[in-house]
Amino acid sequence: MVQRLTLRRRLPYSTQSNKHKIVKTPGGRLTYIYLKKLATPARCGDCKRDLPGVIRARPRKLHSVSKRQKHVTRTYGGSRCHFCVRTRIIRAFLIEEQKIVQRVLKAKEGTVKRA
Repeated sequence: MVQRLTLRRRLPYSTQSNKHKIVKTPGGRLTYIYLKKLATPARCGDCKRDLPGVIRARPRKLHSVSKRQKHVTRTYGGSRCHFCVRTRIIRAFLIEEQKIVQRVLKAKEGTVKRA
């Protein structure tokens, strides 16, 4: 005969926070154990890739974890992936170079008009 099971908590509905599985205890009884929600990995804000070096945890656990485990030691570490940071740096450098070239061309134009 199959053993009847009763839920341990009051919530009877099959919701996201009420997932459970049946396990056999050392005493031989069957009981429900409640499963925690799976943690999603930290993602890059630009390209949405998973961030390597950042721990996967639920928000409550992240609060108690040290800062060293929540980010990497780099500009935008824990927020953007290495590839996006690299493209940002290159883009900023090229924009600055472009501004310098425009200034040089403007200066040349000024000397040509005067002469």
